Amino acid sequence: MTSLVRHITIDCSDPYGLARFWSGVLDAPVSGQDAPGDPEVLLESPGAALLFIRVPEPRNGKNRVHLDIQPQDRTRDEEVERLLGLGATLVADHRRPDGRGWATLGDPEGNEFCVECGAAERAALTGARLPVTADDVTTAVRLAIAALRECPGDDWHAPAGTLEWTCWETAEHLSDDLFSYAAQLGLRQPPLDAYVPYRWSADREGGPMNAVFADRSAGTAGLLRTLEACGALLASMVRTAPPGLRAYHSYGVSDPEGFAAMGVVETLLHAHDITAGLGGGWTPPAGVCDRALARLFPDAPKDADRWAVLLWATGRGELPGHPRVTSWKWRSAPLDESGRD
Repeated sequence: MTSLVRHITIDCSDPYGLARFWSGVLDAPVSGQDAPGDPEVLLESPGAALLFIRVPEPRNGKNRVHLDIQPQDRTRDEEVERLLGLGATLVADHRRPDGRGWATLGDPEGNEFCVECGAAERAALTGARLPVTADDVTTAVRLAIAALRECPGDDWHAPAGTLEWTCWETAEHLSDDLFSYAAQLGLRQPPLDAYVPYRWSADREGGPMNAVFADRSAGTAGLLRTLEACGALLASMVRTAPPGLRAYHSYGVSDPEGFAAMGVVETLLHAHDITAGLGGGWTPPAGVCDRALARLFPDAPKDADRWAVLLWATGRGELPGHPRVTSWKWRSAPLDESGRD
């Protein structure tokens, strides 16, 4: 067995105050069990939690260990300005005219940390493909659930768009997809020729074959909680699985990014199907669509609206100048292992 990093511990004079600052930096909650004046305060941040401990000694000299911060939905410079507004100070500016580099900031007690370019900026600078991440899974599921809650119709027994499944069955199927992808990444040595052997069954003839079903007595709210939970399972597995892990999928043995992309596409498409059945609308962010297309449909047109292209690539829509897709499947194998990246 290997060891895991449980906490990153930071010595300070005011644990609760410093934890509140870092809560704003990372958009992560301070533990509800901690309060002002406590000698130890925990911040439940993604990855490894931050633990702030009161010590009598003042900070003396440069950090021997520091945190590197990468913004997810802002540019590096926007994030620097935001953090300065939270109470950080600029210690050293290593940003370069070509857009590369970083800024070193100090938190309210002088602990230094660096702000790097975001993933999108880094990809633009290098010309690399921007990967699909665990955050994309979380974003897709969160937005899909919000859209489903806002639909004007409430007949979840109606067909989901052009599918033969009902809206309820399609939501259960989506939950099952997300759960199943997470399960494939959960084994230390996943099989490369078979799925994890859960028992799949259908509630009715012609319905989806699932291992996950929502309790119908919990109503639509329970159904959406099931969906949210399964999305969180996949996001957690993608975030923690080693990048070199490989697991079976019928469209090609895949890596954690591939399973993230598959989960994103399943979510985007089935939210489209369900909202159509409930009389609502659904247009996901172009960036999420673009990253999923680049990973799973590398040959798809690159000069058209990204959501329209994804609908076209999966047989759900027309795309001017291109024949209607009647049969399709994505490329789940890692692109760099198939000569395509």
